[in-house]
Amino acid sequence: MSLASVFNIAGTGMSAQSTRLNTISSNIANAETVSSSVDQTYRARHPVFATVFQQSTGDGSGSLFAEQDQAGSGVQVLGIVEDQSSLVPRYEPNHPAADEGGYVYYPNVNVVEEMADMISASRAFQTNVEMMNTAKQMLQRVLTLGQ
Repeated sequence: MSLASVFNIAGTGMSAQSTRLNTISSNIANAETVSSSVDQTYRARHPVFATVFQQSTGDGSGSLFAEQDQAGSGVQVLGIVEDQSSLVPRYEPNHPAADEGGYVYYPNVNVVEEMADMISASRAFQTNVEMMNTAKQMLQRVLTLGQ
């Protein structure tokens, strides 16, 4: 793995954390939206990540244990899934969106958890930026060795 691949790996990490931050902001924005039916109520969404492994070159220069110790070469977003936990029904008969029984349904978004996830995602994004800056500084120092 070359030093230049750090930029690709950190870039995929930054992209994944951007997706995570977007879904978190969508969840927080819709935390207090209501509906008169379970089917139309917003459900919290969460991204699903997967490791991207290095492609083997097949030239025999790899490890004897290549399948066990493959180095990750980034992360990808497999998709965004809806949280299937139960919604929050509240008895509010005077609410304009209440159903026949007087219930409105609130999303299954926990704002405290979303805020903690937001802090985690922003720190992970920041860490990837720092990795790119460190790799850039290292490459610049290598270029000055010949002077």
